[in-house]
Amino acid sequence: MQALSGLSPVLQALFGTLFTWAMTATGAAAVFLGRETSRKLLDTLLGFAAGVMIAASYWSLLAPAIEMAEGGPLPAWIPAVTGFLAGGAFLRLVDRILPHLHIGEDTPEGVKSHWKRTTLLVLAITLHNFPEGLAVGVAFGALAADLPAASLSGAIALALGIGIQNLPEGLAVSMPLRREGISRAKSFFYGQLSGMVEPFAGVLGAAAVVLARPILPYALAFAAGAMIFVVAEDLIPEAQQGGYVHQATLGVMLGFAVMMVLDVALG
Repeated sequence: MQALSGLSPVLQALFGTLFTWAMTATGAAAVFLGRETSRKLLDTLLGFAAGVMIAASYWSLLAPAIEMAEGGPLPAWIPAVTGFLAGGAFLRLVDRILPHLHIGEDTPEGVKSHWKRTTLLVLAITLHNFPEGLAVGVAFGALAADLPAASLSGAIALALGIGIQNLPEGLAVSMPLRREGISRAKSFFYGQLSGMVEPFAGVLGAAAVVLARPILPYALAFAAGAMIFVVAEDLIPEAQQGGYVHQATLGVMLGFAVMMVLDVALG
């Protein structure tokens, strides 16, 4: 933590999201173990990822956004609600435009394209990861405002939580690709590639709030809305496709608890 404290918020965001990318790659590397991951375990891990994102959306993003907006010209809830809904609307727009294919489905979403199934699967997970990188970047960028609600330990807790839940996301890309006959090396490559968007999103989010301090509460809430959209639209439905609904629900509860502990203990 001390090593990060001397860096600019943008560089802190870069290192934080490089960590989350590395965790995605670690999850994707499970394809080299040679054993097929059980659907029960995968559903549990996807539920865990959803729980982490739900908790992070409140503890690390919405609550600080409301606190930062207090004392401003508008009621504190307005920036939070506006940013939250804008984040969901933005992801919905991208979801309708970007060609992608969710795990376990046969019909691509977005505009029609002739892209390969592999590319469409990777784009679906990349769409998941963009708001995660954005959230980490905004959390580090908030440090430049020097507000009590923004702390380095809290931003690190968010990056740690997102990194932990990226493990099953990397696995959720590489394993289905391997089942489709793609080599282990290519399955790993595409799995880690899905997390590559996070450093870009992180630097973008940090730079935006550093340059424009008034948008900070909106930016935090925007990231929260985007993450909740991903949870409701993709993660929870995917976690329940295999029929292990109770295991997926247990994963959600555990993921929420872990992220809550991280944020409260470190933040």
